[in-house]
Amino acid sequence: MVAGLLGAISIDDGPTPEQLAVLSSIGAHYLGCIDVDVHSLDPIGPAELAVVLTDPMDRRRFHHLLVALEAARHPQAAAQVEAVERYASALGVDGPDLVMFRSLMDGGIEAAAADYRRYIEKMAPLRAEPTLASEAFDPSSPEPELVTRLEAFADLDEDSLGRAFLRFYERTGLNLPGLDPAIMNHFYVAHDMTHVIAGIGTTSPGEIALSGFMVAMDDNDVNFSALLASLVIHEAGFGRPTSIPNAETETLSLDGAPELLGQEMARGAKCTADFSLVDHLALAPLPLDEVRRRFGVVAPDDPDDGFHIW
Repeated sequence: MVAGLLGAISIDDGPTPEQLAVLSSIGAHYLGCIDVDVHSLDPIGPAELAVVLTDPMDRRRFHHLLVALEAARHPQAAAQVEAVERYASALGVDGPDLVMFRSLMDGGIEAAAADYRRYIEKMAPLRAEPTLASEAFDPSSPEPELVTRLEAFADLDEDSLGRAFLRFYERTGLNLPGLDPAIMNHFYVAHDMTHVIAGIGTTSPGEIALSGFMVAMDDNDVNFSALLASLVIHEAGFGRPTSIPNAETETLSLDGAPELLGQEMARGAKCTADFSLVDHLALAPLPLDEVRRRFGVVAPDDPDDGFHIW
């Protein structure tokens, strides 16, 4: 798998330093190839990879890892997009990322951004807090009832998930979902609960790492949508939510960012169940440590590295 990923990014003058750093980290931490040096590894082409990588879930996982490496190429190149398409075709996999990056090459940033917006509008309801997903609301108005419900966590025990959730907002300076009119309020409840339970902060590297953590927990379409969204927003730079003032690129080139992604994918893979879309409101009274034990969430390698809230 590592050799195939290397083959897919070995275009033009070869992989970029950022791509190699990300591949090295994912290979060592998530895929367990501790002794593999990606700088001396022989790359594998799409036809050869298809022969040895036969399990459908392994093929899917390969493609999703390749999307991260594709996004980490700057400037993006037609040859890179074409290479990803060749590997996807050989493995028989498909995905919305193929449409977006092809649009980026053929139509430019605006075309790719339009594809991204359509995709997010489709996936956002699937990523909402489960007990709130069916509740009707007006996205042009605040949701005082939701705010009241969340503020009630202040009455829970100090060590509870609910209190940790409120501290998360105090620490980040973000408004509680519902205080502001936003179509994504119900999404933010689930997303930020996932931040708290995983213990990952809200820096740009942290956002990418959290989505990698989620995919490693369970590589389903909803979790992959989180990874793709974070890569588009924080790495490829052609998607920008209203909460981010400027498009971001090359986040995975920042000090510690590649290592963080690989480490958090390894942590996610150790989880015993996916907690990103469970009923977090029902879990709120429980001690945070108990919630983490329930889902097999282990401590980060370095909780004090500036990327975590452990």
